[in-house]
This record gives sequence, structure tokens and C-alpha cells, in this order.
Amino acid sequence: LACIILPSTLITIITMEDQEQQILAVFKQLKNEHGSIMNKIAELESEANEHTLVINSIENLEPTRKCWRLVGAILVERSVGEVLPAVKRNRDGLLEIVQKLNQQLQAKTKEVNDFAQKYKIVKQSAGGEDQKRIAQKGSTGVLV
Repeated sequence: LACIILPSTLITIITMEDQEQQILAVFKQLKNEHGSIMNKIAELESEANEHTLVINSIENLEPTRKCWRLVGAILVERSVGEVLPAVKRNRDGLLEIVQKLNQQLQAKTKEVNDFAQKYKIVKQSAGGEDQKRIAQKGSTGVLV
């Protein structure tokens, strides 16, 4: 019976390929977060544009004129004078959120670019497929 005792420094060995896979996983996660922010911005901008269309449609109507507003799943009868300020407030709130998300998007874009630069991640287009290459210190890089 033989017993070999290994030093604690040998217990965890991460190969270069494993490290590259971890770097790519983090990079993909950052790109996904970036894409999510972009999608949310597009969604909220579309909603704000719909609010603007409604505002433009009812702005010149008499304030006492009857109109209908969808609150949750319920259609409520109101007057133009009651609905117009609420729709404007909602649109302005949406535009503020879009502005904040644009700031987050800029920060996330910088984070993605800094990460890509730090680990020398290059996006290549070969035959219509996007491939990512990591050029490590002292190596020529690996296509993944």
C-alpha cells in the first residue's frame, strides 16, 4: 500500500484551455447583459413613442371630451383633461428611464470593451460565422 501526499499547490490545476473557456463564458455573459439593456431600451422607447402618438391625438381636443383609458385590464371612462396629464407624466417617466438605461448601456459597453481588450478577445467573421479568438500572453491565440 503506497500513499502519496501532494502539496496543496498541486490540488487545483487549471489548464490553459479551461481558463480560456472561463474567460469566454464571462465575456458571453457580459455581452448578454449588454444585449438585455439594449432590448429594454428599445421596448421602452417604443412605449414612449406610443404615448407621444396618444398625446398628439388628444392634445387639441376639448378637455371635457370623453375618452377611454386602459388601466391594467380595465377600460375606464375619463375626460381628456384628466387623461392628458397622466399620459404626459407616464411618457416623461419612460423617457427618464430610457436615459438612465442609456447611461448603463454606455458603462456596460465600456466594461465589455475593457474586458475584450484585457484578454485580447477578437471577434472574427469567417464564412459567415462569428468566432472569438483569445490571444494569451506568449501564445498566438486559440480559435474557439
